[in-house]
Amino acid sequence: MNEETRTRIVETADALFYSRGFGQVGMDAVRDAAGVSLRALYKEFPSKDELIAAVLAGRHEMWTKGVEAKVDSIADPAARLLAVYDFLSDWFADPHFRGCGFINAFGELGSANPRVAEIVREHKADFQCYVARLVAEAGAPDSLAPQLAILAEGAQTTAAIAGTTDAAAQARAAAEILINAALGR
Repeated sequence: MNEETRTRIVETADALFYSRGFGQVGMDAVRDAAGVSLRALYKEFPSKDELIAAVLAGRHEMWTKGVEAKVDSIADPAARLLAVYDFLSDWFADPHFRGCGFINAFGELGSANPRVAEIVREHKADFQCYVARLVAEAGAPDSLAPQLAILAEGAQTTAAIAGTTDAAAQARAAAEILINAALGR
């Protein structure tokens, strides 16, 4: 299968899983929406679990690039920490926002699917390491990193449930207080 077809399948599955849920979308629905044969779909992804793993890998890349682009546009190390919440604000304003795809996957499949649980844990650990690097660059104590990461995670869940972008601004305001306290400002 060519890369263009594989990409179309993964992007189609991502849109379906994200909008309707992993458990509600079968391989037939992915096949129909992607415009490929079921044989071609299963040749590329022998199981739905393989397709879910590919979707989550794509979401990880999308998340990482999005956060890094927002953070990298800022020079001041402390302000770079706050840029994470600016990214969240932009994301929450997307009309298709339905929460964190990783949290959704874990909620639906994590207890029954160890591979999904592992992928989600790796994604969340990667984000925590990224925040820890930003905290170190800002010269703040290591203890600030998990606090800021928890604020970001909580904002994602709150925004999905509330259906508003308010959680990003609220998390940003709390992060600013924590950052100032950690930097002795």
